[in-house]
Amino acid sequence: MPVRATAQVLVEVINGARHELLAMTYAARPYPALTRALTEAAGRGVRTHVVVETLTGAGGLLSGKEPAEAFASVPGLRLWSWARDPAQQGRRRQHAKLAVADRRTLFLGSANLTESAAQRNIEAGVLVTGGEAPRRVAEHIVELQRLGILRPFHP
Repeated sequence: MPVRATAQVLVEVINGARHELLAMTYAARPYPALTRALTEAAGRGVRTHVVVETLTGAGGLLSGKEPAEAFASVPGLRLWSWARDPAQQGRRRQHAKLAVADRRTLFLGSANLTESAAQRNIEAGVLVTGGEAPRRVAEHIVELQRLGILRPFHP
């Protein structure tokens, strides 16, 4: 089982996308290598959707700027967040961390989309190429969007 840096695998998944890239993260901070890979994907015409937690949704556990701002410079990237009942905001988190390229490659792990997670932390992840898992994860995200459980992020 090869061991590689989280950033290396994540950028590899993004670089491999030709049509669709779906990602989810709890925290996000600007990270040049990730921003560059996402911008290049946009240049190839890849439809990119990223689901982020919000400061409100995190109930005080995240601070600073909205996680969505990490992706502000990426052209055409669509941001989504979990549309929760306001009474439940502080008790539930969008904590998934994954990326799916073209419904054929899935990176599922513990790393947020931050430089700390990608470069400095000890994180764990699994890369799945082919089979049912990448397709089913992508279909699940798209269904959550269709049902309005995930909604376009608006600051």
